[in-house]
Amino acid sequence: MKVWLFLMGAILSEVVATSALKASDGFSRLWPSLLTAGGYMVAFYLLSQTLRHIPVGIAYALWSGIGIVLISLIAWLLYGQKLDLAAIVGMGLIIAGVAVINLFSNSAAH
Repeated sequence: MKVWLFLMGAILSEVVATSALKASDGFSRLWPSLLTAGGYMVAFYLLSQTLRHIPVGIAYALWSGIGIVLISLIAWLLYGQKLDLAAIVGMGLIIAGVAVINLFSNSAAH
């Protein structure tokens, strides 16, 4: 159970860091830039702890899939990013893929 908290913490830290990266305006704004650097440091530390128990391919598939969906939703809410039907369908397929890995893969640590 603890390993999944590490992975979710890594994903959330990466999403916060990526959101702050947008707000940093090319690292020209101090606080968003510091949040970006700190968020990525926390994210990679937590991911490194996750990789002690979950195979790298599975962890990265979950990290990237969930991260794509979350950052797209945040960009839509905070920055007015438009999501067309193809983007929404694609994200639905990503969520389906994450579900398949978690429910049916013998490679994922359960």
